[in-house]
Amino acid sequence: MSKLPEKIDLLQFRVPLSSDGMSVHQLVADCKPLDENSVYCNLLQCAHFSQTGCCAEVNGELVGFVSAYIPPGQPDTLFIWQVAVSESARGKGLAGRMIRHILDRESCRQIRFIEATITPTNSPSWALFTRLAEFYQAELKRMPMFDRDHHFNGKHESEDRVIVGPIQRG
Repeated sequence: MSKLPEKIDLLQFRVPLSSDGMSVHQLVADCKPLDENSVYCNLLQCAHFSQTGCCAEVNGELVGFVSAYIPPGQPDTLFIWQVAVSESARGKGLAGRMIRHILDRESCRQIRFIEATITPTNSPSWALFTRLAEFYQAELKRMPMFDRDHHFNGKHESEDRVIVGPIQRG
């Protein structure tokens, strides 16, 4: 696995392609404790949601991936489905840069809110969304969404809904 260059500017950001599905699947599998989806799901994330997703590469190697979508009936919201960053690229702000890259696209100009679900114990994700709220000078709201017992039959930690917004662009 490539080491992330000291100059983060050497990274390349791009929209996902359906041919990235297997690489995305492997990256997510390497990023415990992320929930793994099927390869087919990753293929669809890359193909159907390419304009709201992001691949980060170093020397042609996938080191980061964000899957996101605009929920039906919420044209001003970007729902972040999953963020995966290879171990070699962690701690360098890559996740936030990928999300900002998505939001800078013409296809996302109408976005005013960033939304996700996060387990209460996922400190890195809470830190990411706190930094996004600070960057965009926005409020961060947190509320229960999917309950461990009611939605997951006790087999998965509860998921809280986080909303960042309205975001300030500038």
